Amino acid sequence: MHRLWLIFAQTVTVALAVLFVVSTLKPEWLPTRAKSVVALQEAPASTDSDTPPPGSYREAARAALPTVVHIYTTQQIKQPRHPLFDDPIFRHFFGDRQDGQPRRNSGLGSGVIVSASGYILTNYHVIEAADDIQVSLNDGKTYKARIVGSDPESDLAILQIKADRLPAITFGQADSLRVGDVVLAIGNPFGVGQTVTMGIVSALGRSHLGINTFENFIQTDAAINPGNSGGALVDVHGNLVGINTAIYSRTGGNHGIGFAIPISSARSIMEQILQNGSVVRGWIGVEAQEITHELAESFGLPDTEGALIAGVVRGSPADSAGIRPGDVLLAVNGSAVKDPQVMLDLIAALKPEEKAAFRLRRDKTIVELPVRIGKRPTMPRERE
Repeated sequence: MHRLWLIFAQTVTVALAVLFVVSTLKPEWLPTRAKSVVALQEAPASTDSDTPPPGSYREAARAALPTVVHIYTTQQIKQPRHPLFDDPIFRHFFGDRQDGQPRRNSGLGSGVIVSASGYILTNYHVIEAADDIQVSLNDGKTYKARIVGSDPESDLAILQIKADRLPAITFGQADSLRVGDVVLAIGNPFGVGQTVTMGIVSALGRSHLGINTFENFIQTDAAINPGNSGGALVDVHGNLVGINTAIYSRTGGNHGIGFAIPISSARSIMEQILQNGSVVRGWIGVEAQEITHELAESFGLPDTEGALIAGVVRGSPADSAGIRPGDVLLAVNGSAVKDPQVMLDLIAALKPEEKAAFRLRRDKTIVELPVRIGKRPTMPRERE
């Protein structure tokens, strides 16, 4: 027994000596275990990292992110040289400032690749008056872009870059969009880099906002900030349903009210620009005014429906058809005119040179006039 105890003691002594030597000279050989300050509960590791967790929109973001680009614009600003800069005494005290030389003003926004051949859809105000346009893709590559065409009245523009096999976004069905649907806004807010925000469709068909001449906005509470303009509004499958355009804000920051152009409208305008170089709309040459209760009472009108014709352009289609100031337009080709914005949309949808039936109230009587539609020129928003 004594001999066994001696062998055990010698074995333990040797083992402790070996452990001491190893821990001193080669501590990395010993297994280590991180000590936790407190006891924590940890979720089990996921067995499939590609399967999104419930409620995740990673697949929609993964599909749409590569198709959204950053747009950087540069505009030359030339300021006149002040006569004081030619005064030698002024130059002695303040230096020789080179006023009169071109200065550059930079801007940024977003865009959406709609074709693998390099066509990009964005807002007109993103590239307005730009002398140089650079487009940066999601992979970091940068290309110089040219303007294919634009439509200021809807705030849309088409760019093109010389690149092949680009990732193009899939167009969604904006007509099936409903209030309460989840949407993602993708863009480059404040130039911080590509960003995805989530919200719902707050309202559809928003107009009378004074943002564009032609308005039919999707309203969303997904965060849209400066730099998001021209970016993508996508559904939960990553399909494009709108082009982010504007925010309602008194400070320039996001207040949860953003507006996007429905893709159905943007696609129609884009196709016209690509086919014809511009957007062709109907026009008759009138200036319309909303009928308030006071105006209705003053003119002896039974209600506030319709658009009051406040002015008629001389020699215009309306003038030739016999429309007069003071008439109230009630319907165009059988479609009711509720206000000047509806009138504007109805007439713009007509093709130039075709005849349309206009129903008007003149004094106490109803007048039916055929009007040959003209082609809408570029003009201020107030005039139809």
